[in-house]
Amino acid sequence: FFQERLRYMLLLLLLLHGTNSFYVPGVAPINFHRNDPVEIKAVKLTSSRTQLPYEYYSLPFCQPSKITYKAENLGEVLRGDRIVNTPFQVSMNVEKKCEVLCNFPNKPVTLTVEQSKLIAERIREDYYVHLIADNLPVATRLEFYSNREEEEKKKEKDVQFEHGYRLGFMDGNKFYLHNHLSFILYYHREDVEESQEHTYRVVRFEVIPQSIKLEDLKADEKSMCTLPEATGSAPQEIDPTKENQLLFTYSVHWEESDIKWASRWDTYLTMSDVQIHWFSIINSVVVVFFLSGILSMIIIRTLRKDIANYNKEDDIEDTMEESGWKLVHGDVFRPPQYPMILSSLLGSGIQLFCMILIVIFVAMLGMLSPSSRGALMTTACFLFMFMGVFGGFFAGRLYRTLKGHRWKKGAFCTAMLYPGVVFGICFVLNCFIWGKHSSGAVPFPTMVALLCMWFGISLPLVYLGYYFGFRKQPYDNPVRTNQIPRQIPEQRWYMNKFVGILMAGILPFGAMFIELFFIFSAIWENQFYYLFGFLFLVFIILVVSCSQISIVMVYFQLCAEDYRWWWRTFLVSGGSAFYVLIYAVFYFVNKLDIVEFIPSLLYFGYTALMVLSFWLLTGTIGFYAAYMFVRKIYAAVK
Repeated sequence: FFQERLRYMLLLLLLLHGTNSFYVPGVAPINFHRNDPVEIKAVKLTSSRTQLPYEYYSLPFCQPSKITYKAENLGEVLRGDRIVNTPFQVSMNVEKKCEVLCNFPNKPVTLTVEQSKLIAERIREDYYVHLIADNLPVATRLEFYSNREEEEKKKEKDVQFEHGYRLGFMDGNKFYLHNHLSFILYYHREDVEESQEHTYRVVRFEVIPQSIKLEDLKADEKSMCTLPEATGSAPQEIDPTKENQLLFTYSVHWEESDIKWASRWDTYLTMSDVQIHWFSIINSVVVVFFLSGILSMIIIRTLRKDIANYNKEDDIEDTMEESGWKLVHGDVFRPPQYPMILSSLLGSGIQLFCMILIVIFVAMLGMLSPSSRGALMTTACFLFMFMGVFGGFFAGRLYRTLKGHRWKKGAFCTAMLYPGVVFGICFVLNCFIWGKHSSGAVPFPTMVALLCMWFGISLPLVYLGYYFGFRKQPYDNPVRTNQIPRQIPEQRWYMNKFVGILMAGILPFGAMFIELFFIFSAIWENQFYYLFGFLFLVFIILVVSCSQISIVMVYFQLCAEDYRWWWRTFLVSGGSAFYVLIYAVFYFVNKLDIVEFIPSLLYFGYTALMVLSFWLLTGTIGFYAAYMFVRKIYAAVK
């Protein structure tokens, strides 16, 4: 069985190289015959104004006789998806003109004042409803004329898709509910032998939501209804001050399509600005390599000169006064304050680095595509737990090098410090989401499961890694440390920590700035993020630029005869996190129209977590680059 799986994976990798479209492991196409039921399920309601997802039946929609929820993976639960069945009866390639949804043939649904108030509030907050058919999310087609030349305008419309459909709309101070849904499903007819019956696959799922007044929907005893002419109908108003009567109706239309099953997700992922993307990536690659080339040249030439001078001076038996970074050779490897906390933070940074690298790489191969819902979150969580081994190993070895000897306490600190902060912030935010009865709140059992993973998988693995790291030979420093620390001269204003952070953060932030915009849109505006190839490139650029900036900063610091570089390098290399924070504030003010307190709190709470993680990641990359650099240059001096 295992060999089969392995063979399948290898085949898949080969296929990936050969084709642009691919099947995701575990998601096989479903073939339908004519008249087969195509189940339509509801996922959740979302709004980019409140950032609080709700489950479908939190509003008084029509319910089936028995409500069943799909068993969900960790990622889906954390995202707030609650996939549930709906009463829509859809059969493959069977048209429906107009049908009443709720059980009664033509008796209208009566909404109480409470329910009407709730619906009106959700419409005001700009909520979208998300449904899926055959695991394909519903989309609303938006046609608009692109800003081309006037003559072309008449011919060509630009089509873009919006995820889900709007719950309703407002006109002045009145609320209107979309109570009629026209589903348009596209199928691809599979090639079969002549004797066999045709099989079909669902390749696109669109909806046109309409608001039609109760009087205009003429329903009969058989649950059939007739839609009014498009021009003459009035929309269905929801008055939040009184009871409202309405009918929920739907129609189904099938169309044949040339889209193959394998590329059916493309419509959801067509972002209008792939060109911008390529342009920005090439731009940042060129800038980073140009800058890094210059930096490397300068540093290497200066160092060669320095080392040649220092080694020449030795021949003239110290006649000249020593200057620059050679002066601090007796103090440069003096252990810093709080070595345990430093090594713990760096351990968490290594853990994050390994997790992010693997997740982006696997996603780039197309194994975490949006069609396997929640796969990305689940993978990230489990990987972070398992990468505890590496985090512990590096932390333990560094702690030993810094003359630490309480390894058990150090391991505990590594396993608890960063995850503890993350869990604490998430728990507080979760309490607020619970208070709002949103499906975005992590349920108690999941919370317990996450705690079990943390204490059952991550903690023991960190201890294991730490034990081996601590037992291993410490990093060998090329020069001995003096007994008495030397005095540090007065530093210039630009050697200030904060100035360093501002200077060091610009280059890495500039390299990944555009990608950040797309990631923010994916998180806060319910877009799909799928450009993992780009992301991998950007990640490599980020690693290169962080390392270089950190080397330059540590070189300047040692030339200024300040040997307290351990903590400072870690802080300064994470400087781009400060810019990410500023960018997040800018994005909040300019791009999102969040007004209420709890959504704002959620935004800034999660942003704080992102900034903290980003600081750990970039700080760790910078620290290890600087440490290798310092060991190299002092080893080169006699």
